[in-house]
Amino acid sequence: MKFDAIVLGAGIVGVSVADHLQQMGLAVALVDRKAPGTETSFGNAGLIQREGVYPYAFPRALSDLLRYARNTALDVRYHADALRELAPFLWRYWRNSDPARHAEIARYYATLIEHCVSEHRALAVQAGASDLLRASGWIKVFRTEAKLERETSIVERWQREYGIEFEALDPARLKQLEPDLADSLTGGLRFTAAESVSDPGALVAAYARHFASIGGQVVPGDAATLREGWSVETQNGRIESKRVVLALGPWSGPMAARLGYHLPLGIKRGYHMHYQANGQARLRHPVLDVENGYLIAPMMRGIRLTTGAELARCDAPKTPVQLDAVEPIARGLFPLGTRLDPEPWMGRRPCTPDMLPIIGPAPRHEGMWFAFGHAHHGLTLGPVTGRLLAQMMLGKETIVDPAPFRVERRF
Repeated sequence: MKFDAIVLGAGIVGVSVADHLQQMGLAVALVDRKAPGTETSFGNAGLIQREGVYPYAFPRALSDLLRYARNTALDVRYHADALRELAPFLWRYWRNSDPARHAEIARYYATLIEHCVSEHRALAVQAGASDLLRASGWIKVFRTEAKLERETSIVERWQREYGIEFEALDPARLKQLEPDLADSLTGGLRFTAAESVSDPGALVAAYARHFASIGGQVVPGDAATLREGWSVETQNGRIESKRVVLALGPWSGPMAARLGYHLPLGIKRGYHMHYQANGQARLRHPVLDVENGYLIAPMMRGIRLTTGAELARCDAPKTPVQLDAVEPIARGLFPLGTRLDPEPWMGRRPCTPDMLPIIGPAPRHEGMWFAFGHAHHGLTLGPVTGRLLAQMMLGKETIVDPAPFRVERRF
């Protein structure tokens, strides 16, 4: 079978690329071993972060570095046996997190972030999935005045630079918005232009169904069978195309390396667990406990507790020590009940050392395109990435300048 384009990877980025290409008139095959939205896109905090113009930087303060070196922090843990392999990524990540360089990166990143909510809304309307989006924003909560003041000054700078919308919450206003949170909190910050998702996996599946409804084909297959030409072996037989998109999330790096693109990518793993809410307690917004590095979010399945980052090899066994460490703290923040999942879920975030995704053509292979490396913002940036790459592939005017995201850049 021949197609106009083959998209490898059925996470939020791959599904969005496939949908936009199909809408623009191509016959597209979306290939993955698993159903759409069941890997990394399944288990995240469900945030569409309109405020996220500054991607998450590597800590540079000596006090922070010493704290993380002990490997007991709640928000970041690492596997010691993976540090040698991760060292090139971590070194470049640290270098790109210099404040001046980070500000430069934010100027590029903001061009994508600017469209994240509007592009999700448009695709959700087409997919009949608008009920999965919530326009109530999300909240950071604080336990100390000092941390609240520091974070508020940062967000005020974001507001001056990029017009980021937020509401400063004193304890009374926070209690009004989230009456079942602990009384000991000193306040919060609510990002009012952001949105959240009640079931990220279901949202990706809805986008994939829309893709199929307009003529696209979701084909079970293994991207590892990719051969130059381009062809892939699937359950329906071999499929071929002159165009192929690599959107395999955390598995994009090894696939790109097979073709000679040795990129200093890193993996940040994360965990989640769902809980019942005790009694009549209700959580109305996703809530980040800033000092303790975890987030709780209301989801269709229950209250989802998500952890910070774990630096490890992509396919190393699960080590959900962060989840076990923050669960008692989260129970003090909100009345969580029993666990609802048989075991913790684990996902993998594909990260570039300069915190910018890779979007654009593979320079040494005609017809190959890249769309990966979105780190913590895969869900946020999936639809705008899909539109941008589809426009590039078809030679159309692009929604943003794609130059900062090219694979040839210096990482």
